[in-house]
Amino acid sequence: MQLRYTFRVYPNGPQRAALSRAFGCARVVFNDALRTRKDAREQGLPFPKAGELSRQVITEAKKTGARAWLGEVSAVVLQQSLRDLDTAYTNFFASLKGTRKGPKTAEPRFKSRKDSRQSVRFTRNARWKITPGGDLSLPKIGKVRVKWSRSLPSVPSTVSVIKDAAGRYFASFVVETEPETLPAVESVVGIDLGLGHFAVLSDGTKISSPRFLRRAEKKLKRDQRSLSRKAKGSKNREKARGKVACAHARVADARREFHHQLSTRIIRENQAVAVEDLAVKGLARTRLAKSMHDAGWSAFVAMLEYKAVLYGRVFVRIGRFEPTSQVCSACGVKDGPKPLHVRVWQCRACGAVLDRDINAAVNIALAAGLAVSACRARVRPGLVPAQREEAGTHRDGRTTVVGIPVP
Repeated sequence: MQLRYTFRVYPNGPQRAALSRAFGCARVVFNDALRTRKDAREQGLPFPKAGELSRQVITEAKKTGARAWLGEVSAVVLQQSLRDLDTAYTNFFASLKGTRKGPKTAEPRFKSRKDSRQSVRFTRNARWKITPGGDLSLPKIGKVRVKWSRSLPSVPSTVSVIKDAAGRYFASFVVETEPETLPAVESVVGIDLGLGHFAVLSDGTKISSPRFLRRAEKKLKRDQRSLSRKAKGSKNREKARGKVACAHARVADARREFHHQLSTRIIRENQAVAVEDLAVKGLARTRLAKSMHDAGWSAFVAMLEYKAVLYGRVFVRIGRFEPTSQVCSACGVKDGPKPLHVRVWQCRACGAVLDRDINAAVNIALAAGLAVSACRARVRPGLVPAQREEAGTHRDGRTTVVGIPVP
């Protein structure tokens, strides 16, 4: 399977200028090819083939005075930009036909030099290499210093140099690696993702939500206020924008590190993992959108999925319409929907007192076909409660357990 390894790189002044030139040339070639295709579509002509586009926007363009500077960067960078456009159109048409899985893909748009992310890609044809001293040697750029955090498992096929909104540079290597099967273990786990707790496992473990964005809001608010007071187009505004971007980058890095550590631990400790297919896109339109994006459920589940494949574990998604919060994990009886403020409830059939989140995690594992014992849901035997219309009035200062006042 293919994996991507990303490392921080530190280009010097001339190298940053050369990279900026490469970003600009790749962007211009992409935009020129996109304009050519759009013009052909408006005129009712067939789309130009990749070879014809390469000849028009690269080979012929280099001979003109307006595009002569395209020869100052590696030709591989320009060719890869055209391949990116082909891939974007392929995904767009597949999305229109309904043959592409996942969310709808929009039509390719023109790139801007003000985009928060700039990147170029070098393949083996570009003859880039990693020097014996550990530097990354790139054509027409030079030897760039790399901060290696680990060794690459095999020889990379491509490397992408990326500049993010905070002005940081990264080298992203694509390598082929064989799955590493971990020793088999007996434990299996279902995971219920939420906002009160980031994740609740079927064995009763509750993992608190770090809320990285919420914790950084005070500093972000101060930096954004400072940015809004700077004159547009000024150097001070650009510096203030960089501070805001760095603050957001620190939040994103902390969240990603948390996801990696937690997902690796869960995959290593369990033979099978089950999660619920959450409607993230729908939840993003509610008042909980900010907290939901702060949690980053989709990125976490994606990490669980690829790490399960990498380490020989079983990963299962269950449907989002499974009534995991309504079914008693002890007897399997559906007790009906409950408002969100009810965190503990008692089954009307067997009298078991259940923690809402742990019970949902156990039901997720059971729905995925995993042999999880219901005793892990902290089931506590108790009296069968009266029907709601027969229950007494709840006094102030008492919590509710679905029809039972608890002191």
